[in-house]
Amino acid sequence: MSTATRGTMSVDWEQRVDFDRLRSERLARLKAQLDTSELGAVLAFDFANIRYMTSTHIGTWAMDKLIRFSLLTRRTDPIMWDFGSAAKHHSLFNPWLDTTTAEADADPHAPHHGAVRPRLESGSRAGISTLRGAFSPDSEIADKVAAKIKRELEKFGVVDEPLGVDVIELPILFALQRAGITVVDGQQVFLEARRIKTADEITLLTTAASMVDAAYEDLYEFLKPGVRENECVGLVSKKLYDLGSEYVEGVNAISGERCSPHPHVFSDRLIRPGDPAFFDILHSFNGYRTCYYRTFAVGSASRGQRDAYTRAREYMDRAIALVRPGATTADIVQVWPTAQEFGFGDEEAAFALQYGHGVGLSIWEKPIFSRLVSLDNPEIIEEGMVFALETYWPSADGIGAARIEEEVVVTATGCQVITKFPAEELLVAGKRYYTVEGPLSTLRDSQSNLNTAAGRGEAGA
Repeated sequence: MSTATRGTMSVDWEQRVDFDRLRSERLARLKAQLDTSELGAVLAFDFANIRYMTSTHIGTWAMDKLIRFSLLTRRTDPIMWDFGSAAKHHSLFNPWLDTTTAEADADPHAPHHGAVRPRLESGSRAGISTLRGAFSPDSEIADKVAAKIKRELEKFGVVDEPLGVDVIELPILFALQRAGITVVDGQQVFLEARRIKTADEITLLTTAASMVDAAYEDLYEFLKPGVRENECVGLVSKKLYDLGSEYVEGVNAISGERCSPHPHVFSDRLIRPGDPAFFDILHSFNGYRTCYYRTFAVGSASRGQRDAYTRAREYMDRAIALVRPGATTADIVQVWPTAQEFGFGDEEAAFALQYGHGVGLSIWEKPIFSRLVSLDNPEIIEEGMVFALETYWPSADGIGAARIEEEVVVTATGCQVITKFPAEELLVAGKRYYTVEGPLSTLRDSQSNLNTAAGRGEAGA
């Protein structure tokens, strides 16, 4: 399972990502998963599922609007309804949406693999949902969406079979039900199809991680007392966009007293000498995400911070050592501490601190690693999976903490780590200070009493 990267562009002089193969293999996996289900078709409103099904993208501004949708039946290639002129753009530049689609030749209720004839209609069509309720219900947009879907289900003989939907607005759900369509949960079809990554997906995921490697290099050089968390976010975002990222989903920048408990959101806090600081960088390259934590000490580190980092790293290394085909998510989480061991009442309260999750077109895919669910419902690890493992440990002073994350590709015999920025030991970033005796130690606890006899550790003090 190769994790090589060869640049962010396609070229004529060597084989890189084969996007035709990427599109066809993703669709084949989704079709195969649909065939094993009880569903007649799947309907997607989620951007990641739409992209996996149709290989279309209109920008990240629309991700939270549920305005576009796509349909795949057992007897069709994808049909895409998109926002305004995007549908026309797809018809011009996405020829794979117009590949031959099977249509029942006679009986609309014929078996799924009966006689067929080519579809004459385009697979790219104009269509709009309710804009999260912004359209007046009197406009009957929801009923028009349902009518579009029912027409295709009838045309291809699956209208009497369950329709799996990933996420849906209630007006659309009610309209489909009024139209006589049985709507069921379709998320598992999509997520199971996306569980194992193709070779091209692994290349894109590895390339996305390599871009974060570069962002961490710049961040390490930038970190010093006096910069703010939000400035770090800006620096990282610019680096990623300069390198070709299509979307910086988030940069979690956490420092000083904000490290414990982890707030999961950056602020405008000024970073101070001796602060711990950890970051999570999430971005998308050709749709494929990263989730990639690193922890630094700024200027110097306390012994408590060093010890916290050592412990978080130990939990990480124990987990990585167990990753191989045939192992389970339960095997991994058993080597992680319980919630109570690091100050939480139960696993739900500590959720996502000792954690693992699949990474692909979204950052939380299958499989999931957590003591909350994995011990009772283990998932088998398989070759071709790509997932992130995250560990956390608070420092003894009750203020700092360490957070580490590695992304791995499961190989035939184990795994390969694709997050390369150094994390074996705690790195100290920031300005180096000098005294008359030479460089100031980078391992320093509170210096408030260092120039007293007690601070110097003199006998009898």
